[in-house]
Amino acid sequence: MNIKLLLSFCLCLPIAASFAQSAKSYHVKSPDGKIDLSVSAGAAISWGVKYQETEVITPSTVSMTLAGGEVLGKNAVVKSSKASSADTYFNTPIYKKDKVHDQYNQIAINFKSDYSLVFRAYDDGVAYRFITQKKGEITIANEEANFNFKDDDKAFLPFVNDFRNKDKWTTSFEALYDNINISAVKKDTLAFLPVLVDVANPIKAAILEADLENYPGMYLTSDGQNSKNLKGAFAQYPTVEQTGGYANMNYVVNGRADYIAKTPGSRSFPWRVVIISTEDKQLANSDMVQKLSSPSRVADISWIKPGKVAWDWWNDWNISHVDFKAGINNPTYKYYIDFASANKIEYVVLDEGWSNIVDLNQISPDINLPELLEYAKQKNVGLILWTSWYALTRQTDAALAKFSAIGVKGFKIDFIDRDDQKMVSSLYDIAQKAADHHLIVDYHGMYKPSGIQRTYPNILNFEGVKGLENVKWGVVNHPGYDVSIPFIRMLSGPMDYTPGAMRNANKANFRPVNGNPMSQGTRCHQLAMYTIFEAPLQMMADNPTIYTKEQESTDFIAAVPTTFNETIALDGKVGEYVAIARRKGTTWFAGAMSNWDARDLTVDLSFLGEGSYKAIIFEDGVNADKDATDYKRTVSTVTAKDKLAVKLASGGGWAARFEKVQ
Repeated sequence: MNIKLLLSFCLCLPIAASFAQSAKSYHVKSPDGKIDLSVSAGAAISWGVKYQETEVITPSTVSMTLAGGEVLGKNAVVKSSKASSADTYFNTPIYKKDKVHDQYNQIAINFKSDYSLVFRAYDDGVAYRFITQKKGEITIANEEANFNFKDDDKAFLPFVNDFRNKDKWTTSFEALYDNINISAVKKDTLAFLPVLVDVANPIKAAILEADLENYPGMYLTSDGQNSKNLKGAFAQYPTVEQTGGYANMNYVVNGRADYIAKTPGSRSFPWRVVIISTEDKQLANSDMVQKLSSPSRVADISWIKPGKVAWDWWNDWNISHVDFKAGINNPTYKYYIDFASANKIEYVVLDEGWSNIVDLNQISPDINLPELLEYAKQKNVGLILWTSWYALTRQTDAALAKFSAIGVKGFKIDFIDRDDQKMVSSLYDIAQKAADHHLIVDYHGMYKPSGIQRTYPNILNFEGVKGLENVKWGVVNHPGYDVSIPFIRMLSGPMDYTPGAMRNANKANFRPVNGNPMSQGTRCHQLAMYTIFEAPLQMMADNPTIYTKEQESTDFIAAVPTTFNETIALDGKVGEYVAIARRKGTTWFAGAMSNWDARDLTVDLSFLGEGSYKAIIFEDGVNADKDATDYKRTVSTVTAKDKLAVKLASGGGWAARFEKVQ
C-alpha cells in the first residue's frame, strides 16, 4: 500500500482520554480526497461524512439487534481492520451505459461477536453494510440506521400514503415529493427511498439502499419531535396474510412478528448509501446502485431483449375506425400486434383481463392465446402477460413453465405493494425462476428497484413511481414531479412511468379522463421522456389508432432505444428542469423537460463526436402555451461546436436525435 492510501485509512488516536481503552477512530477518504468518512467504534459505533469542509452526515450511530438482546454495535471491541481500494470497470449491457467505473477506498472493521462493518468512499458518495459470521440462523429484531444532519435541512420526501389496508407497511411506492424541513416530518410517518436532502447549497445528499436481498427494505422517519435527523425503519416479518386490497388482488398483511428478518447467520446485509452531489445534474447520471449490487446470476443473457411495448390499459383499449368491438379480445390484440410490427415495436402486453385475476389458467373466453402467440410470432412481436403477484405465486413453477413453453416472452407483475423480507425474497425467487425459463420480468406492481436489476438482468423495469396513469384521476403537478424523479427516484434504477400520451394539455385545460386520458404538459414533454427516463422495457401508453394519426411523433418514439452505450447529464435543477443526452452506437439522443414554468435553455452539443450530424429536433410550438399538442419538427446539420437555444413552454419539452453523417 502506498503512503497516500495509508494516510487515507489512518487509525487516529482517540480524542478523549476516557475512551482510550475502548473507542477507536478511523477515516476513509474518496479517491479524489474530497469526501471523508469517519468511524468511531467503542461503547457505540457511529459514522459521519464530510465533503471538503461541509458536514453532510454528522456522527450517527448504527447497530443491529438480535433476538435475545445481543446488539451488534454496542460495546464494540475491534479485533482487526483492513484497508483496501478498487479501480475497475464492469460491463453493463442492459443499462444507460455499457460499462461502469467502480473506484473506491474501503475499510473493513472486524469486531468480536462475529460481525464486521464495511465502509466505502467513492468520489460521489459513501456506503456501509453489516456482515455477520455467525453459525446457523439468526433473527434480526431491528436495525438502527441513523442519518443525522447539522442543520434543519430541507428534503424531498415521498411519504407512504396508501390506505388500502390497515398495515402501515403496505404501500404502492407512489407519491409526489413533499419538499419540507426535516423537522416538519411528522411522528410515525414513513418516507420510502430514495430521499434527497439539500445539505448546503449546492451540496445535496441522497439516501438509498443497494443489494437488498432476503431482508426488508428501509424507510426513513423522524427520530423525534422537531428533530433535524432521519432514521431507518423496517417492516416486521408478516405472520398473518390474506387476499385484500384493490379487487382482492393483493396478499395483504394483517399481523406481523416482533422481528424484521430470520436469516442465515453468515451473510452480507444491504448497503446503506449516501450519494453526494455538488451539481444537481450529477444525480441524473449516478451508477451507485449498480456499483454496490451483486453481479449477474444469469450466465447467458443473449435471450434478454430490451425494447418498447404497445400497452392497452392506460388507453382503455380505446381504438377506433375498426369493424370490430374494441376490448379484451383477439381482434383488438391483433390490431395492437399489427401496429407494433409496422413500427418495429418489440412487444405487446396483454394487461389485466386476459385471464382471471387470481388464476392464470382461467383465460378469458374472448382470448385465444395460442392464436395470438402464433400471429405475434409471424409479425416478429413478443407478447408479455400481466399478472398479479398473488396469482403468479399461487402457481409460480407451473405457470412459468407453461407460458414459456407456448412462446410468451415475459410477465408484467402487478400489485406487489410491500418490501418486507418475505416479499423481497419472493421477488428474487421469481426472477431466478423466470430466468431459468428465459422470461423477462417487469415488476410493475408498486415496487422500487434496489440492485436486483443487476443481479437478475431479466428484470427490465420496475414501477415505484407516480407515473402517467395517475393523471387519469387528476394529479395536479405532474410536470414538476417529472423533473424531480430523474434526480431522485431514478437513482435506484429504471422506472415504469409509461409515457407516450398524444392527448396533451396545458395547466388550464387539463382534466382527468379515464377512457381517453390526457397528459399534463406538452407533446414534446412526452417525447423527451423516452430519452430522459431510464427504462429498458419502455411502454407506449396511448392507443395504436391515435399513434397512427400522429405518425411523425410515433416515428420519433420508435427510433429511441431503451438501452444505451453512454449517458451524459447536460443540465438540470431538481423540480425545475432536466436535460440528458444518451448515445447508442454513433447516434445521440437528447431530451429536456420543464415544470409548469416556461424557460430558455442552451444545449451545448460538445458531447457529439467529430464530424457532422443530422439533427432531427422536436420543440414546443409557438402556440404550445394554449394547445399543448403544438410542436415544430426541424431537420438541420450540426457539429460538436454548436450550441442550441431551446425554448421550453409551460410544462414543455424538447427532444432530438443526432445521426452521424457518413
